[in-house]
Amino acid sequence: MAKRLTGFSKLLITLLILALLFFGGKYVLDNTSFGKDLKVKAQEEQEARQDESSSDTRNHQNGSDKASSKSDKSGGLFGKKGEAGSRDAKTLRVQLVTWPGYAPGLYFNEGAAANTRSRFFKEYGFKVEFVREDDLINAMESWMAGEYDIIVQTADAFPLYTSIPDVMSLKPKAFIQTDWSRGGDAIIAKRGINSINDLKGKRIALAVPAPAQTMLITALESAGMDIDDVDVVKTTDNIAAAEMFQSKDIDAAVVWSPFDIEATSKVKGSSVLLSTVEQSHIIGDIMFASEEVMREKKEMFDGFYEGWMKAVAEMQNPGNYDKAAKYMGDYLQASVEDAKGAMSTVHYASHGDNMNFFGLNKSHKGMTGGDLYSKMNTKFAQMGDSEGEGPSWRTVIAAGPILNADRTLQGARYAAEGAKTFEPAPPKARTVPALSSKPVSISFASGQYQLTENAKTIIDLQFAETAKSFSNMRIRIEGNTDNVGSRTMNQKLSEQRARSVAKYLETAYGMQANRFVVVGNGPDKPVKGCETSTSVSCLAKNRRTDFQLIAD
Repeated sequence: MAKRLTGFSKLLITLLILALLFFGGKYVLDNTSFGKDLKVKAQEEQEARQDESSSDTRNHQNGSDKASSKSDKSGGLFGKKGEAGSRDAKTLRVQLVTWPGYAPGLYFNEGAAANTRSRFFKEYGFKVEFVREDDLINAMESWMAGEYDIIVQTADAFPLYTSIPDVMSLKPKAFIQTDWSRGGDAIIAKRGINSINDLKGKRIALAVPAPAQTMLITALESAGMDIDDVDVVKTTDNIAAAEMFQSKDIDAAVVWSPFDIEATSKVKGSSVLLSTVEQSHIIGDIMFASEEVMREKKEMFDGFYEGWMKAVAEMQNPGNYDKAAKYMGDYLQASVEDAKGAMSTVHYASHGDNMNFFGLNKSHKGMTGGDLYSKMNTKFAQMGDSEGEGPSWRTVIAAGPILNADRTLQGARYAAEGAKTFEPAPPKARTVPALSSKPVSISFASGQYQLTENAKTIIDLQFAETAKSFSNMRIRIEGNTDNVGSRTMNQKLSEQRARSVAKYLETAYGMQANRFVVVGNGPDKPVKGCETSTSVSCLAKNRRTDFQLIAD
C-alpha cells in the first residue's frame, strides 16, 4: 500500500504557508505576457506524451484536474500496485516550484519535459521530467504516494517535514543543494528604521513558519535580539506581507524581490533594510528523495547529481547561461530577459559548494546545511511551529551521489564559491552607521587582552554564526572598558582586546583580516545609564565588546 499522510491535517496550514513562500519567481508570471509557445517546447511536450502519467502530470501542472493528484492511491513506488507504480521506471519525476534556482537542471535536460534530446538521457541513459507544483501539500501527498521521485525544500525549513512521523517513515534524504538566495528575499522598513536594532518593539509583517522567518530570526540575533523583541504580525504569504507594509500600523516586513522594490516605492521614506545579498548564506535550496527510491534508482540519482553539476559549471560560459535563461523563461512563461533577472537573485551551487554544504569538506569553516537545519530544527520546535524536533542532519542526508561524482568533477570550474575579497577598510569604516550592533561581554583578566578559552567559547556561541551568514559584510569590532584607571591606558587596552577578538575569528574561522575594522573606545562609550556609575554592575556592563555589521 502506498503511504498516506495520516495526522497531516494538523500541519496543513503550516505547510500551506510554507508552500506560498516558494513563489519566489511568481512576479515573472504576473508581469509578463503569457502563451509564448516556442517550437522546442512543443517538441518536448510531444515527446513527453509517451505515457499516460506524463500527460496527467502536465494537466496537473497547468492547474487542471488537481483533484486527481489528491485521489487515493493503492500502490506506487512504496507498494506493488497503483498508478504511480506504472510510471516509466527509467524516468525521474522531479517536483519544482516557481523559483529561478532550477535553471541548471532545465538546461541539462533541454527543457522541463522528459525527452530523448536530454543530456541526462544521452549521457546517463534515463529521462527526467520536471513538474512545476507550487502547492507543497499536493507535492508532499504525491511524493508519499510515489508520484514524485524528488521534491524540493530549503535546508532551514526541512525540519518542518522531518519532524512529522509519517514523513520520516519514508526516510527522506537531502542529496543536493541547488542554490543560495542572493537578493531574492529582503526585510523592508519604514522611515526612521535604519538598522536591525531599530526593529526592537516594531510591528513586522511575516509569513510564518517559513524561510522568511529564518531570515528575520538570524537578523535579530545579529543585534542581540530574538523574535520576542518584535511584534510579529502573521500573514499567509510574503506577497500579503508586502501589501500589509503599506498600511499605517506595520513598521517592517519580510518579502521577496521584486515586491521589496514595489512596496517601498509606494511608502514614502521606506527602504530595503537588508536582503540576502548581505545575508548571503541563510536560505539554501535542496532536493530530497526517500531512502528506498534512492537505493532502487542509485545510478539515476548519481547521474542526476553529476549532470546538474556539469550544467552549473557550463553555465559559467555566457552562451550557455543564455541557453539556460531561455529554458528558464519557457518554464516560467516569461521572456528571456525576465528569466535572467530572476536568475540574478540566486547563486547556483557548484559541486564544491555541495561538498561544503553537506559537511564533506573538513576544511570548510563557513555556513553548512547542517548549521541551518539544526538551528531551525530547534527553533521551530521551541516556537510550536513543528510537532517536535526532527532527527539530526546527519540522518536526513544522503551524500552518496556527491561523493561518487567527486572523482569526476575535478577542476576550477567545479570549485566552491570563493569568499568575498575585502580590500583594506577605508577610514570612514570606523564611523559609518552599522546595520546591526551586538554587545557581548567577554571576560579579560585585569589589564590583559589575551582571550581565555571561555572567551573563545562566548565568541563561538554569540557571534561566529552571524559572521558566517552575513559573509558579504564587514565586521567592526569595538572594544570598551570601564573608567577605572587612566583614559590613555584604557583606550590602548580596549583596542588590543578588540584586535584579539578579530585575530581569533581569522584563525578559527578563516575570515580575512581585511574584513575587520578594529576600534578601541576605551571608556568613552559607556552603556546608557552607566555613564558615571561606579557600581559593580555598571563597570561590568561597560567592559564589553561590540560586534557590528557594516556595509563594505
